[in-house]
Amino acid sequence: MDRKIVSTKERIKSGEEHEVEIHGLTHDGEGVGRIGSLAVFVPDAMPGDSVRIRIISSKKSYARGLITQIVQPSSQRKTPLCPVATNCGGCQLQYMEYETQLFWKKRQVEDAFTRIAKLNVEVRKIKGMEDPAGYRNKGQFPIGMVNNQVIMGFYRKRTHEIVDLDACMIQHPLTMKLSLAVKSVLHELGIEPYNEKTRQGVIRHVVTRVSFSEDTLMVTFVTNTAKFPQQEELIQKLIAQVPELVSIAHNINTSDTNVIFGDKTKILWGQANLIDTIGYLKFAISPRSFFQVNPVQTHILYDEVKKAAALTGAETVWDLYCGIGTIGLYIAEDASELYGVEEVKEAVEDARHNARLNGITDVQFLCGKAEQVVPDLIEQGAKVDVVLLDPPRKGCEVELLSTISQLEVPKIVYVSCNPSSLARDVAYLVEQGYEVGYVQPVDMFPHTSHVECVVVLER
Repeated sequence: MDRKIVSTKERIKSGEEHEVEIHGLTHDGEGVGRIGSLAVFVPDAMPGDSVRIRIISSKKSYARGLITQIVQPSSQRKTPLCPVATNCGGCQLQYMEYETQLFWKKRQVEDAFTRIAKLNVEVRKIKGMEDPAGYRNKGQFPIGMVNNQVIMGFYRKRTHEIVDLDACMIQHPLTMKLSLAVKSVLHELGIEPYNEKTRQGVIRHVVTRVSFSEDTLMVTFVTNTAKFPQQEELIQKLIAQVPELVSIAHNINTSDTNVIFGDKTKILWGQANLIDTIGYLKFAISPRSFFQVNPVQTHILYDEVKKAAALTGAETVWDLYCGIGTIGLYIAEDASELYGVEEVKEAVEDARHNARLNGITDVQFLCGKAEQVVPDLIEQGAKVDVVLLDPPRKGCEVELLSTISQLEVPKIVYVSCNPSSLARDVAYLVEQGYEVGYVQPVDMFPHTSHVECVVVLER
């Protein structure tokens, strides 16, 4: 096999063109084909396509190619609705019929558990959206200048070249109304975008949020400067053009980094928080808070968490990586006690505020790393019946999983946006004596390659 791969590589060079049948998808949404024994990854290709590609890189075990011609399209291929779909890095699957997207997302979850966890688990039918458009409540837009015009959008695939957007099919319409106004006002006032190469200029990113329940907006300007130039003029012009705007914030990031936010944020005008709802609960969202980007599907996701936890009213629940408390507070009415743990101080403050906002009293939100706070809770005599895990994409720290296992927590409900790290962590927990009940995928991010999952594990 190795000899065959090597010989194939010797034949495949950058710049060559080949015709390839696409038979699968990567977790990033790229098509997978083969030239001889060599795997080839092709952006914007989908299973069932026959494509002619130009090789752009070739390694020992794989190559990458770009489509020069779709020789025979898949029967499930469609023309993207978005005019910049092939350039913008925001969506990867717009060329697929929506039902086909759901099929491959479920397959991605199944493959992760088979390949990484080496487990045969029940992956239930994915829960998709009735209308998979305009669902995002948050936009993080890099900003730049081309031909003396302010541009704002998303990075072109695998680059830091900004694709200017006047419309986006997955963002809420109010987000695009605000973004057009921001570009116009910045241009009018002559406030310069930040230049990554020269490290000169002011505005690095514009981060927008929209409340689906109240049709209101928050905008945060991330600047390379401590002082915001022409602040009052900008505020007055923006609120005149966008009456739905209720909060304008300023975040300072003077570091040479790809990280969007700096450490310091202040409110320039309006409310400190945006208010939105999930089900019957209200949540106050500050500029740097984590809040699920798809409120329609978040309701469905949290109902699945509630179903998986199956609380009777007698249980003590630990919500680890709790953010602003959304999941924990959503199921708190069915629990005896709730402890939330989060390492971002501002998020903990928001979680406490959200508990008060909804009149929920039997909860405690603690600031710190979960793997450090959990042992302290045990020393203080806290009991635990159910653990909720909703970590970032990288998954859980093994130290935390080890502690949970040693405590022999009866039930774990794990929420994840990354099937690969989820499968890895679930495999570890199975080795420690847990059994997987089922996996429920939820499509939180239509037209992208991402998929959310709820997994139930019991001792």
